[in-house]
Amino acid sequence: MPDDQLSLTFAALADPTRRAILARLADGDATVNELAEPFDMSLQAVSKHLKVLERAGLISRGREAQWRPCRLETEPLESASAWIDRYRDRWTDRFERLDQEIKRIQRGEDDHE
Repeated sequence: MPDDQLSLTFAALADPTRRAILARLADGDATVNELAEPFDMSLQAVSKHLKVLERAGLISRGREAQWRPCRLETEPLESASAWIDRYRDRWTDRFERLDQEIKRIQRGEDDHE
């Protein structure tokens, strides 16, 4: 398994359950039981997902009495977003050229004019 941060982040985000857990944590810290409520799976299965997210640095776990609330950590998401943004300009440029070509065809202009 790759161990660079970006690979860990994208691998963790590949699973819809983990993305749903991150979405829930965007609203605030939660315990494992609270995170497990919407899912039809065991606490042990949810804990495995949390371990993947924790290993990727996407969540951290605190300690309050006997509870260990989970917290969203946004830095890996910001790094992933920055990586994607590097390619956004390229596909935006391609879409703009495609749009211009479609408009040219719709106007009936010839390629050789």
